[in-house]
This record gives sequence, C-alpha cells and structure tokens, in this order.
Amino acid sequence: MRVLIVSDTHGKHENLREVLRTEPRFDKMIHLGDAEGYEDEIAAMADCPLEIVAGNNDFFSMLEREKEIWVGKYKVLITHGHYYYVSAGIKDIKKEARGRGMDIVMFGHTHRPLVDRSGSVIALNPGSISYPRQDGRCPSYIVMEIDSNGDAEFTIKYL
Repeated sequence: MRVLIVSDTHGKHENLREVLRTEPRFDKMIHLGDAEGYEDEIAAMADCPLEIVAGNNDFFSMLEREKEIWVGKYKVLITHGHYYYVSAGIKDIKKEARGRGMDIVMFGHTHRPLVDRSGSVIALNPGSISYPRQDGRCPSYIVMEIDSNGDAEFTIKYL
C-alpha cells in the first residue's frame, strides 16, 4: 500500500500535479489542511481515496478539524496541528495522540517536513508542497509504504 501525505497546498496545485504525474500510483492520499476551498479539485486529482482535514486557513470549511483513521494496521490521528501549538514543538500533539491510543499522528501547519520516531507515537509532517519554510525551501511530501508484513516506512521526498 502506498499513501501520499501532503499539507498546506494553499490553492497552488502545480507541484501536487507533478507528484501525482511522476510517482507510481497511490492507494490513498492524506491532506493535512489548508486546501483553501479546493477539496473537490484535490479529490479529483488524487484519483484514489482522500482523507482531508481543515487547516487554519480553511475559513468557512465544512471539513472536520481532525480525524481518527486506520492506515493498514496503524491507528492514525490526522490534524492540521495548529490547535496543538506545533509551531512551538511536537510535545503536545504527541501527548494527545498517545492519550488516544494512536500509533501515528500526522500534521501540517509548520511547512517543515518531519519524521519523528521517538517514543511510542510516530509523528509525521510532510512540510508544504507549495510554500516550504525549511532550509533550502524545497517543496516536500511524504510517501508512506506498507510492506507485505504490514510494516510502514516513511520517506520525505522533495521536488
């Protein structure tokens, strides 16, 4: 199973289209907020099941602010992250995920990619595919691949 994890597209979809055109087919896409009203366009582009949550710039959105989903054998909390003050660190969001019995928490908001395997909860942030803020400012996303044993690997990729 291949899962594309993105966030913070902010209505700019050229890079997302490039990823979907050049990567092998995905079985699922997860968008972690700030789609800015383009949920239907993103769903059409994905050509696979889409899970999406509202971000801090999704004004008037009917999207849920967070969801608990299953990806393979993993219980996953998806959220934009701003309610957990992720710009100041991931301690609060990991504590929340752990308290809910999650295996993984996925969030956006900071526009900086991250895979953190410390502790009992894996924390993932794909960064921003449209407006990156990390050193080098390369648009980024995460590919989650689940092998035949059900184990997941996470790769931060850059355009």
